[in-house]
Amino acid sequence: MRSLPTRRLAAVALTAAASVVALAGPAFAHVTVNPGSAAQGGYTAVDFRVPNESDTASTVKLEVNLPLDHPLASVRTLPMPGWTAAVEKSKLDKPIKVHGNDVNEAVSKITWTADAGTKIAPGQFQEFRVSLGPLPTDTDNMAFKALQTYDNGDVVRWIDESKDGQPEPAHPAPVLKLTKAAGGDDHGDSHGVTASPAAGTHGDSSDHAAASGDGKSSDSTARTLGVVGIVVGVIGTAVGVLGLRRKSGGSAS
Repeated sequence: MRSLPTRRLAAVALTAAASVVALAGPAFAHVTVNPGSAAQGGYTAVDFRVPNESDTASTVKLEVNLPLDHPLASVRTLPMPGWTAAVEKSKLDKPIKVHGNDVNEAVSKITWTADAGTKIAPGQFQEFRVSLGPLPTDTDNMAFKALQTYDNGDVVRWIDESKDGQPEPAHPAPVLKLTKAAGGDDHGDSHGVTASPAAGTHGDSSDHAAASGDGKSSDSTARTLGVVGIVVGVIGTAVGVLGLRRKSGGSAS
């Protein structure tokens, strides 16, 4: 008779642990920009990392909007087999100076569309590489609002901007943090590209992740540790209760 409550308690503990993991899982599957930081005034290469969140549909298009309040004079995409990149430019209300020259338009949007037979399938991710510059010197971050389209017609809008002191939104926009250039040089290297270790190639995604200075990586790590702690706590509590039940049952006999 004592085995029935014991089994129920164990089942409750396992269900609670599984629920915690299930709820925490989707928080990691955001569209992000990697590495997550770069020097103000310089040039850099970044990857827009796109995970496929659906269990039944595949990603076939990515649209990334570039902020025109801090326009970038140089934007170049890395060719990717199976995907076609289209770059749109917009006229600037106020020209910007780049190396002494007036620039009257800037890239406002990049759209990657999968060719026939190409897709980001469930359980997969893809990285779309772009070189950018010169980066602005009058802001500490740039948000790139993105739209992810699935082959079933669903569109996920990664456009929400995070605010200090508030929980992370459900669909945050990819953000590139800008830091002061080393040695106080805000203009960086105007002739080269500063990139992650795999610059110019698609490379191993683990290299990009290791190079990322994005605070979101730290947040994800902390969230993971928190989830593991909760799961261990739930299981530990269940084991403790089971031990007490067995002990009390043994004493009664």
